[in-house]
Amino acid sequence: MRKFFYALAAFLLISMPSFASEAVHGAEELGKYLPLWSIIPFAGILLSIAVFPLVAPEFWHHHFGKVSAFWGIVFAVPFILAYKQGAIISLLDIYFLDYIPFIILLWALFTVAGGILVKGTLKGTPELNVLFLLLGTFLSSWIGTTGSAMVLIRPFIRANKHRKHKQHMIVFFIFLVANIGGSLTPLGDPPLFLGFLHGVPFFWTFNLLPHFLFESILLLALFYMIDRHFYKKETIEIDETEEKVPFKIVGAHNFIFLVGIVGGVLLSGYWKMGHFEFLGVHMTIEDQVRNLILIAMGLLALATTKSDIRKENEFTWFPIKEVAILFAGIFTTMVPAIAILRAGEEGALAALISSIHSPAHYFWATGSLSSFLDNAPTYLTFLNSALGKFFPGVPEHQAVLHLIAQKKIYLEAISAGAVFMGANTYIGNAPNFMVKSIAEEYGIEMPSFFGYMFKYSLPILVTSFILVTLIFF
Repeated sequence: MRKFFYALAAFLLISMPSFASEAVHGAEELGKYLPLWSIIPFAGILLSIAVFPLVAPEFWHHHFGKVSAFWGIVFAVPFILAYKQGAIISLLDIYFLDYIPFIILLWALFTVAGGILVKGTLKGTPELNVLFLLLGTFLSSWIGTTGSAMVLIRPFIRANKHRKHKQHMIVFFIFLVANIGGSLTPLGDPPLFLGFLHGVPFFWTFNLLPHFLFESILLLALFYMIDRHFYKKETIEIDETEEKVPFKIVGAHNFIFLVGIVGGVLLSGYWKMGHFEFLGVHMTIEDQVRNLILIAMGLLALATTKSDIRKENEFTWFPIKEVAILFAGIFTTMVPAIAILRAGEEGALAALISSIHSPAHYFWATGSLSSFLDNAPTYLTFLNSALGKFFPGVPEHQAVLHLIAQKKIYLEAISAGAVFMGANTYIGNAPNFMVKSIAEEYGIEMPSFFGYMFKYSLPILVTSFILVTLIFF
């Protein structure tokens, strides 16, 4: 295995410079020249996440950071040698504009939500579990999929501590709360917020209400049938001596900080404060203000919440640590895939881009790639593709309004694909991995990367998405 890794690194180191072009001076041009095999390290880190926990769980638990770093270095070193300034700017760009804000937002939501303790003697019946999922699905559009998932996942697990079959509960929680629930406002999921920043009106996303209702009702009904099936099979032993704890929310002041996070995100979309360049990367002042607000909200939550609350909430830092380390490698190795996509018909995926015409094509192309790539730039790539196809030469803001007025079904397809299909894999949306990690801390055996796909997302989600396509697109 080690010899294979060394051989791959040598291959990339020797081969990639031969594809470099003197014409490449900036990050925006790289997608035209990068070969398709430059995404091998990205595929490598995804396969590592999928395979190592199955074949070498102990090794993975102790060394996943080294594996993530390995794939990042295997890609970054030959990439920089080949494309020099353009490569360095691309890497700095994805870290300063994508990875760092991504981690700050996740850390803030994770920290604040960890200080909210829901107490009470709740028994996870199928009916109560449906109510949990319904509440989380509704909240996700208003406090974000990550915020909603982090607030509810621990009480959801505790309510079902007496149940034997729990895996399906966490999977449907990921489906609904961590993904599909975020489809109604730009606050719900990053791609919709990106659309808002590029001229899509804030409340336009309510056009996805029919798609949202169809998918949510279908999944909730299916969950209820599955959960009821397992509930009837289980012998539930009720401990009559157990003290009945009344329902109570401890640390409720953290909801103020949660609102502060939402406000900081909204502020960065509405208030334009100017821009500047740092190490060749174009950055905006409002984004840095947002990052500072989010950090402040997290620190205030830490300072004002008693440690006993977090202890009783069984809060640990491991889930956010795992996400930060793994996604550092994912974001690094993702650079060529995103660049090639952005190059459109001038890049190595020209055949794919040029074959996308109907709303159904946009739904599945955006969704399929969002299952493995960052769904925000994928959304923007296909939005720009649609704008260029239907309104070439028209300024972006005006073109977006034309798209909404004349061909809104295309924007609906792109938006639904980016949000809905983030549920297809553990890495499709950030809270997916965090929910999985928290569930495993509670001793719940979660399916592997491929197990999640073949046992749940392919037979359940993909089938439902086919119905969405037939009905709406």
